[in-house]
Amino acid sequence: MIYGYECMKEKIEELKSAIAAAKAATIEEVEALRIAYIGRKGRVTELIEQFSALSGEQKKEFGRDINGLKNAAVERIAQLKELVENAVNSSSASVESDIDITLPASVQSVGSRHPISAVKQQILDIFHRIGFVTADGPEVEDDWHVFGALNFPENHPARDMQDTFFVDKDILLRTHTSSIQVRVMERQKPPIRVVCPGRVFRNEAISYRAHCIFHQVEGLYIDKNVSFADLKQTIEYFAKECFGEQSTIRLRPSYFPFTEPSAEVDVSCNLCGGKGCAVCKGTGWLEIMGAGMVDPAVLESCGIDSSVYTGFAFGMGVERITMLKYGVKDLRLYFENDERFLEQFKAVY
Repeated sequence: MIYGYECMKEKIEELKSAIAAAKAATIEEVEALRIAYIGRKGRVTELIEQFSALSGEQKKEFGRDINGLKNAAVERIAQLKELVENAVNSSSASVESDIDITLPASVQSVGSRHPISAVKQQILDIFHRIGFVTADGPEVEDDWHVFGALNFPENHPARDMQDTFFVDKDILLRTHTSSIQVRVMERQKPPIRVVCPGRVFRNEAISYRAHCIFHQVEGLYIDKNVSFADLKQTIEYFAKECFGEQSTIRLRPSYFPFTEPSAEVDVSCNLCGGKGCAVCKGTGWLEIMGAGMVDPAVLESCGIDSSVYTGFAFGMGVERITMLKYGVKDLRLYFENDERFLEQFKAVY
């Protein structure tokens, strides 16, 4: 649009008033004002482009006025920008002032290993140090690996020792990790030296001293000339490593279908030093496992020549060992996931 000289002077005064009254609340609004007034196509720039159409005297006066208008626009936009930035910084400072950086940091709760997992690993580490390796197997097993190969004849009364969860006629949830030992003997030639950890299942009523799910670690050693003395020495080593150097063991005659002779193993009570207390029921002894020499019939059923090789086996409940080591009186606590209980084992290896 082409303006006359008088019209341009009126326009300059009008723009001065508009620029002086301009306001902005954000950086974006400030930028919009800059573009509207002094941008490449802004209203002030539009007036400057008509400077060449004026006469000499008019150019002198108009140049002074238009420069004053442009400077006023630049100054006002800079002022608005500063006001907006100060307001933003003031708001941020207000938020930050609400934070007391001298306060101690809030402590985040750190988890820990479950006591069963920790003690199971302790047991495995003890046997690893004397040459045993870990073996594993399925929890859902067949009758042969859980019973048949371990000298449990079909319909034999010994099967009643373990109340079993059957999935099908010949498929069941393993009642002991001895099934892993069978699988190892079937696929590996002696010498065999393994520990078999795992979860097992028995159809038992849940109480403070029994559960339908629990954990075992069983061991097996087969080689030439393995004797009962080797079994006793191995268990004695385990007891001292697990319960302390002062610990002693005793073996009581017992019966298991897969070992002959068989024994129940007791360790001296680590709470009373063998003097007798409520935990050991005044006897000074705590039962920790069953053990014995592998029955020759078991070796033969797994394809191992019993005239050449002998071996021993043992098995213990991880819950039982944990109870004895740390004085836990109710094994249901292991399954309840109560943080108050679990926090007590944060320092356990």
